[in-house]
Amino acid sequence: MIPASVSTTVDPVPGTNTEVGATQVDSAAWTDSPATDTANRPTTVVLVDDHRLVRAGLRGIIDAATDLTVIGEAADGAEAVQVVRSTHPDVVLMDLSMPGVDGIQGTALLRDAGESARVVVLTSFVEHERVTAALAAGAVGYLLKDSDPRDVLEAIRSAAAGHAPLDARVARALLPSAKPVDPAAALSVREREVLVLVAQGLANKQVARAMGISERTVKAHLGNVFRHIGVADRTSAALWARDNGVA
Repeated sequence: MIPASVSTTVDPVPGTNTEVGATQVDSAAWTDSPATDTANRPTTVVLVDDHRLVRAGLRGIIDAATDLTVIGEAADGAEAVQVVRSTHPDVVLMDLSMPGVDGIQGTALLRDAGESARVVVLTSFVEHERVTAALAAGAVGYLLKDSDPRDVLEAIRSAAAGHAPLDARVARALLPSAKPVDPAAALSVREREVLVLVAQGLANKQVARAMGISERTVKAHLGNVFRHIGVADRTSAALWARDNGVA
């Protein structure tokens, strides 16, 4: 998914090839940027994520595109409001799960402050409740952190042009269903046990030892857990477990 000239230091998400993370980018790998008149300024972006490594990777990917540029960074929603007020970007790339003021609150604060920047969420969560809350707060787009970097770039361009970029998996989460499904109810006994131990901070090898199963089986259970509860990594799964009373 990422060209050969791009290397990443973040472990891949189960079932995917990569994740947006700390990335070294060769600008030659991103030659698909639209041709732009030199008189036109690039689309400006502010990055909001509590992980410095993620912000660095995103900055490298975005700044390698000739028509996009990062003009500010923030580590939570409150800082995002300050940065946006001082820089007036076209697009804000907003994480959801952050300490202090989270991404949904930060997006609402930007909306209430009358800022014109268009917020695109970039997160690991794809639960219906989080998606709808983010969009209700004022976000115009929603992407997942295991997206192809080119999709992230196109989403920024799309949002700046007045469109609403949504990951296909997010769009499916928004489809009406005849009967609401409780993600926790979909977990098997073993999957729930794995999730509880992961939420307690145990590594896969420790989980395997505690449950008397192989590490490969733990990984399989964890992959099923991710799919059932709509997250893309173990940190998000642990947060979900705590928020939903599973851990």
